[in-house]
Amino acid sequence: MTVLRIGNASGFYGDRFDAMREMLTGGPLDVLTGDYLAELTMLILGRDRLKDPDAGYARTFPRQLEECLGLAHERGVKIVANAGGLNPAGLADAVRALAARLGIPVRVAHVEGDDLTAAHPGALTAHAYLGGLGIAECLRAGADVVVTGRVTDAALVTGPAVAHFGWAPTEYDRLAGAVVAGHVLECGAQATGGNYAFFHDGDVRRPGFPLAELHADGSCVITKHDGTGGFVDVGTVTAQLLYETGGARYAGPDVTARLDTVRLTRDGPDRVRIEGVRGEAPPPALKVGRNRLGGFRNEVAFVLTGLGVEDKAALVRAQLEPALGKVADVRWDLVRTDRPDAPTEETASALLRLVVRDADQQVVGRALSGAAIELALASYPGFHVLAPPGKGAPYGVFEDVYVPHDAVDHVAVLHDGQRVPVPGAQDTAVLAEVPEPPLPKPLPPGPARRAPLGLVVGARSGDKGGNANVGVWARTDDAWRWLAHELTADRFRELIPEARDLPVTRHTLPNLRALNFVVEGLLGEGVAAQARFDPQAKALGEWLRARHLDIPEALL
Repeated sequence: MTVLRIGNASGFYGDRFDAMREMLTGGPLDVLTGDYLAELTMLILGRDRLKDPDAGYARTFPRQLEECLGLAHERGVKIVANAGGLNPAGLADAVRALAARLGIPVRVAHVEGDDLTAAHPGALTAHAYLGGLGIAECLRAGADVVVTGRVTDAALVTGPAVAHFGWAPTEYDRLAGAVVAGHVLECGAQATGGNYAFFHDGDVRRPGFPLAELHADGSCVITKHDGTGGFVDVGTVTAQLLYETGGARYAGPDVTARLDTVRLTRDGPDRVRIEGVRGEAPPPALKVGRNRLGGFRNEVAFVLTGLGVEDKAALVRAQLEPALGKVADVRWDLVRTDRPDAPTEETASALLRLVVRDADQQVVGRALSGAAIELALASYPGFHVLAPPGKGAPYGVFEDVYVPHDAVDHVAVLHDGQRVPVPGAQDTAVLAEVPEPPLPKPLPPGPARRAPLGLVVGARSGDKGGNANVGVWARTDDAWRWLAHELTADRFRELIPEARDLPVTRHTLPNLRALNFVVEGLLGEGVAAQARFDPQAKALGEWLRARHLDIPEALL
């Protein structure tokens, strides 16, 4: 069978609008995918649907298609996107109406069955992560555009691969290869130099979007269109492979991919070959992402300038204490951005950040804002705030729950309206930890120097609900030999004090010369609750790279 070229034009709802046109005009493609959904996006779409029952999908997607649907049709490119969000049927209708208005004869299908909100009282949204087999049914029946609700990000690639190559549901190695390719593509420019630890290795001012040349055996080459910005190398692909993952078993509804079997090799300029991926039967339960409204939130940042920063912070805390007595959750953080004898007022200033949360909007709204602003002429010298507190905004809580495969009515709604049930996985396997692989021989003893960890390793971090993951990889064999022995879970806790009292699990991936750390509970109730300065742990890996420890001089 021929190579299947699958590109990506969106890594999140709000990604670069003209990426779809760039990918369609930049070079040959068979399928163009778009990932629009994240945990926070589902909450945002849920709030949209409260205001308008016909809403609930990514409204930028039809606008992108308005200028690109004709291009895709002319070039024979299929479009597969999860932009349907909470309302894939509504988006499919909108795309059909657009195509009719533009006079473009395209066949539009959609996938549904992920919405389990009715079975979860009190939830704003509750959606199962479906696999790619419904997408495959739509494509096999001749669809030109397939829109879905909540599917796994990788399903946008596994679905077209199954349809094109005719893989059976139990061809786990091939499916796992497609899952790995999909995981690399799903975040768009993060595979082409975006958000990359070693961004100075190329020109990333405007990175292009990635594509995968997928083969019938499940192997692929990750690349990008010629002439687009950014770069693809083993490091950029490694970084994305580690993003928002856990252990060696990367579970999904169609297959569990073994990340410890992935082999990466350079295949030419801006080309990285992925092969050797092994797959196993999927777990017996499907993940359901559930969002609910947790209450109301407010915050204010006090600017403390010059001398006596800690005394000034203590004063304002004491002054506000009576107004905060009824608040359920109060968090103060003093951020020491100030420096002695500073040449500018900004660098002479620290920030005292107050975040409050409560079920009662009045408690965190007018009561707090009034008390804070009343201090304007009655508190520490130089009193001012970055912005006045508002009336209190609702915040969400994200939770993972699990249901059996047969609890979901996965349905492919074909372009002609026919509804095709998609059976759940018949063979399943309970997830278990992979035995710890043997470590490489440690480096021989030698002189060491105190230096930042990031001089010798890269990192990428992210969120999964309330947990954070930090993937760390070495670029040379010697650096890996040192890293594998040096950066234990205990050393991680030393370097990241926020994690000292939290469960930290280290996963070792020798093929990638990488370690993946999962920190449970670091993000509280998830990104929508905004309990932390960096609520999605996006920069946690960069903080880790900035920490100093004794590094062998041979590596520096």
